Amino acid sequence: MIYALRPLTVLQPLIRYRSLSPLNPKWVSSISRKTSSQTFNNLKDNLNLWIGALKDQNHKNIEFELVSALKSCSSLLETSQADQIHCLVRKSGLDSNIFVQNSLINLYVKCGRIEDAHVMFGSCPHRDNASWNTMIVGYVKLGRLSDAFDLFDRMPGKDCVSYTTMIMGLSQNDQHVEALKVFKEMEMASVPPNEVTMASVISAYSNSGGTRGSMLHTLAIKSGLCAFTLVLTNLVLVYSTNSQLRDARIVFDGMQERNVVTWNVMLNGYSKAGLVDEARLLFERIPQKDLVSWSTMIDAYVQADKLVEALVTFRDMFWARIRPNEVTIVNLISSCGRQRAIDCGQQFHSMAIKTGMDCYDFLQATMIHFYSGCSKIELACLQFDLGSKDNISSWNALIAGFVEESDATLKLFHQMLSCGFRPNEITMVSVLSAVANSGRLSDGRWVHDYINKNSIPLNENLSAGLIDMYSKCGSINDALELFSQVQSKANSASPWNAIIYGLAMHGLARESLRVFTDMQKTRVSPNLITFIGVLTACCHAGLVEAGVQYYNSMRRLYNLEPNIKHYGCMVDLLGRAGRLAEAEQLIASMPMKADYVIWGTLLAACRTHGNVEIGERAAENLASLDPAHGAGKILLSNIYANSGRWDDVLLVRRAMQDQRMNRTTGRSVV
Repeated sequence: MIYALRPLTVLQPLIRYRSLSPLNPKWVSSISRKTSSQTFNNLKDNLNLWIGALKDQNHKNIEFELVSALKSCSSLLETSQADQIHCLVRKSGLDSNIFVQNSLINLYVKCGRIEDAHVMFGSCPHRDNASWNTMIVGYVKLGRLSDAFDLFDRMPGKDCVSYTTMIMGLSQNDQHVEALKVFKEMEMASVPPNEVTMASVISAYSNSGGTRGSMLHTLAIKSGLCAFTLVLTNLVLVYSTNSQLRDARIVFDGMQERNVVTWNVMLNGYSKAGLVDEARLLFERIPQKDLVSWSTMIDAYVQADKLVEALVTFRDMFWARIRPNEVTIVNLISSCGRQRAIDCGQQFHSMAIKTGMDCYDFLQATMIHFYSGCSKIELACLQFDLGSKDNISSWNALIAGFVEESDATLKLFHQMLSCGFRPNEITMVSVLSAVANSGRLSDGRWVHDYINKNSIPLNENLSAGLIDMYSKCGSINDALELFSQVQSKANSASPWNAIIYGLAMHGLARESLRVFTDMQKTRVSPNLITFIGVLTACCHAGLVEAGVQYYNSMRRLYNLEPNIKHYGCMVDLLGRAGRLAEAEQLIASMPMKADYVIWGTLLAACRTHGNVEIGERAAENLASLDPAHGAGKILLSNIYANSGRWDDVLLVRRAMQDQRMNRTTGRSVV
């Protein structure tokens, strides 16, 4: 049972680490009482000062003491005290003072009593910008954007705070285009933005899908706001989000001051781009690492399938007395599942149980997926039975875990339907993936019919899944017909990516590149996945020069930083053409460390073209990454044999026998 698992060596000190124990409720309660007590004492003192001021009618600070008392109430969210003070204010005749009015409005807003705040606002004989802005903030915080907009439109003499509040509120509620429209109105009204405005605009632009970070950078410079850390941090974010890491690093390096958020944004940019080595170098330089820093570094290793490095970083995080959150644990469990590290993954499962994280539905779903990925079907089903079965996430996780086994996936899918659950797009993508792996076109057509009959929305991912399924099941014509019917391809790169890669895998390289040309004519920007399909097409057709041009255009035209898969495609392309020296130079120029796939590709090309010198270097690098890689030594021995160097062949063969390497036997999946 999971509860009785013994910790692995690497995790043993972590499981027992005292920071994993739950927080003492009495300790937390005492802190809360102390904090509340201090604030309450401040309120009491301010009230006493105000009452004393009331007795002394000539006291000059009577309004000041009252405002201080109201601020204390808002800090405590003490509405009962506020109501009493409000009554005293009316009796004392201070309710006409604009500062007192604004303090009362602010108090009701902070306490969530927006209707009382609205009544107070409406009864004010005089209002200034603070009155209007406080009400707008209140509506925005409650998500009542229509009321906020109505008030904003009626407000005379809008200032920077008014515009900034609306921009931030719209952006935080995912109405990024509307936020940019408000900023345009602000510019037309000749109201200069401040650093918060500019940072919010940059964020809204990035979240709306904008890719021209340099335009915002220029705007920030013209506004004289490029000295603010907040603005520069958001510029780093927008550049890195759009894979413009060179520009992001230029902004980052030019900053006079950086906070931990700035470091984390740059670190996340490297992580998402798969540049693990650069991420590690930056991570080591962070002066004060927080939970986000550690989690981002762990995630970088996880995404690169470097589980050992992720575990070591996780251990170091504990030694730094940083407690992991559920997202970190989920990422590590997912990595264990991909690498079939069953023992290690179970230790994290045990940790999740001990720390109470297993209550989250998404963590339960991750555990189901983990056990399925490790071929522990019984444990996956047990976890499914023990967890909450009344949510679609658990069903989706179980089905996704069986995608390599088409029959089991379809059986689970029918079982899910019999239990009364309605599948969503995520469910159908997993089912289509399973069918694509099996190559059975009849099953694929049945799934497609089910989607149509049950009116499941064809979003971009589901459309791409259908195209991918038809391509892998051998019906490229059906894939093309479906692609022509997809409406979402005007807004998403996913359907384009699926058909470009599908045509390339069918040997229709020129058709694949023609689709890419059509994509360039639309407003859809190609992404990193697009270029994997494009470069694959060039590889299969031997279009070396075209492939080089496409590769160079990634940075030049689209500001995309190639990842290790793109470098692998280029090494394959150059290697097939016999341009082995160029391929080796490209590997040397890679910003990340080449993996065994890339060195194996170069070694195979050396065997094809009989290049002993480069082949030896490729084999040496391959052996340093994976000493037990028998296929690499077999390729090297074949290179020696083709060159007549039989003594070297014997040395390699003897080394293989000493290390007891076995060649993996090939087999058909048909």
